[in-house]
Amino acid sequence: MDRDKLDAYMEQGQWLFEKRIYEDGEYKQIDKHEMEYKEEIIERLSKARVAVLNDRDDWDSLLMEAMKRPPNNITERHQHARFRPVLEVWCNSEGDRAALLNALKALWADDGKLPGERVKAFLDWAPEHENFRQDAQKLTPISCLLMALGHDYPPFLSANLSQTYKYLGYPPHPPKGNLAEIYDHELNFLDQIVQHSEGRPVDLLEAQSLVWQMKGFVEEQMKNGNGNIENGPKPPDPLDVLAKELLLPPKFLREITDLLKDKRQVIFQGPPGTGKTYVARKLAECLAGDKDRVELVQFHPSYAYEDFVQGFRPTLEDGKAGFVLRDGPLLQMTDQALFGNPDKMYFLIIDEINRGNLAKVFGELYFLLEYRGEGNEMRLQYSDAEFSMPENLYIIGTMNTADRSIALVDAALRRRFHFVEFHPEKWPVNGLLREWLKREAVDQEWSDTMDWLPGVVERANEKMGDQRQDAAIGPSYFMKDDIPEKLGLVWKHNVIPYVEEQLYDQRGRIKADFDLQTLRDEVNRAPNARPPEGDGEQGGSGETTAGDEGN
Repeated sequence: MDRDKLDAYMEQGQWLFEKRIYEDGEYKQIDKHEMEYKEEIIERLSKARVAVLNDRDDWDSLLMEAMKRPPNNITERHQHARFRPVLEVWCNSEGDRAALLNALKALWADDGKLPGERVKAFLDWAPEHENFRQDAQKLTPISCLLMALGHDYPPFLSANLSQTYKYLGYPPHPPKGNLAEIYDHELNFLDQIVQHSEGRPVDLLEAQSLVWQMKGFVEEQMKNGNGNIENGPKPPDPLDVLAKELLLPPKFLREITDLLKDKRQVIFQGPPGTGKTYVARKLAECLAGDKDRVELVQFHPSYAYEDFVQGFRPTLEDGKAGFVLRDGPLLQMTDQALFGNPDKMYFLIIDEINRGNLAKVFGELYFLLEYRGEGNEMRLQYSDAEFSMPENLYIIGTMNTADRSIALVDAALRRRFHFVEFHPEKWPVNGLLREWLKREAVDQEWSDTMDWLPGVVERANEKMGDQRQDAAIGPSYFMKDDIPEKLGLVWKHNVIPYVEEQLYDQRGRIKADFDLQTLRDEVNRAPNARPPEGDGEQGGSGETTAGDEGN
């Protein structure tokens, strides 16, 4: 093979495993997109194999179930879809059923045969059928059946392999007519991919998944004829795609990422409705690459160390009351980070972090937040085991600056976190509502333009006076698909009560100063109805759900 091309190919392939792939307008992990359904096929076929090798009567039903479900890129392919009716005919014919059973035993036997030898043995025993005569109809479904033997028996997809062979300078398929040699040829190629890898793929099934996902890159290189895959198109960076979705500058997301790498803890602070919690979740999911590696908890005044770290919980067993020691979300995420995948990022999001008694909730963890890594351990209050914070566990807190409990956040915690401001009048949140309305006006085909709304919100924040720094009205209140119809209700039942809470000593002027129509008229009369939008960079956070409005 061409070593330079192979090096570039593997470098790009490693990126696909470590990052994510872009397909059909969204990012998908190679593990999620390629490996999970193959694992399910292996599991189902393994059950059928056990039944076959033990001559159980249910082997045929298990086989048909495995070959029909779930719909995926293998079992729904043309050659495989045509093979299912063939299997049904064989299973329902007494003579063919016996021959098929012998063919499967030869394919799946624990006899040390090489993969190609297993293919040949199956073909020697398999019954005849008009739709199972040509070579093109055979190897793909047989290779799928071989997946019952595990990760060293990947499926065979001829066209994709042929192009990759050609690009990398690997010898082409052996001549047609010898399916055993063709399959062995594929496995030898995939084995070289595994051997050349410094990370993943780690087995032949992962290598086959990589080759499949790399087909677009190979096609582009073959079309361009430049022979250098590193010069070809690469998927957009996940942070760039997320920034576009959230209407946030990519620079802002990268700054947060750098802060996380520095201290591993950040706090998003700002008034309600600025998208802090929503952005925290979306960014954590993006960096972790999987929602299962992200956990969210919300602090409140009664939240304690026993809830967050570890403590005894009441239990009732056999009618007797007692207590059992249970781990809280911090220890649960620590276990995931330590024993899941140490190369991945795991996130614990603490919503409304300032509403808890932080010194009491964190306890001895104040030390470990600052001093992580091997050698820095402490004994937990309820356990004799030594505990340390893993390097790959990150914490994002959100803090509502309109909440007066923010004054209770002590200097010890502030030293251990980086703080990122989300404020409606400052970069990057300023201009968000205006940009979001532009996008939604097109996507939702609104007949009534809402371009006057950002000016109204800005005018209302001006009237908040000294309170605007910590308690300005955020844009997320209005980022709803049906806002043209619901604006009056949102203003009356969300915005006005919030303003009354913040200006509780000035309630006499709220009805007049914060009337929606009055504000709109004031904006329309202003000489410069559209204020400047910050420092020239695109601003704005993402949409928020009703549950995120508090942040």
